[in-house]
Amino acid sequence: MHLRLTNAIRVAAAGGMLLAGTAALAQETHPDADNTKVNKRDRAQSEPTADQAKENTSDRELMRKIRRALMDDKSLSTNAHNVKIIAQGGNVTLKGPVQSEEEKTAVESKAKDVAGSGNVTSELTVKASRSKKDKS
Repeated sequence: MHLRLTNAIRVAAAGGMLLAGTAALAQETHPDADNTKVNKRDRAQSEPTADQAKENTSDRELMRKIRRALMDDKSLSTNAHNVKIIAQGGNVTLKGPVQSEEEKTAVESKAKDVAGSGNVTSELTVKASRSKKDKS
């Protein structure tokens, strides 16, 4: 019985260390998001936000077409697929993070193809890439 209890304690301790190691690894690789600066910017009365998007048919259709163009491009990241698209009177504002400058250009280009180049304002940001040093 003593041997079984000792083995049970060893297994429980090993499992606890494994869980603790996994939690530490998850915390290292996924730091908490901090959107404080973006949230302050978006509180300004002059900044368009998603809830200000117009409910008229033409603006809804404009947003739908841009979203469809983004979703159809499977080379884009999840962030790019999820950028905010805000249409107000035919003018479109894009907001949110993307993975790279190339992706930012691709998203802006797709929006301009749908809305017209003079009708798109981009507030897209490129996520800071983490170096190898940060990942280890």
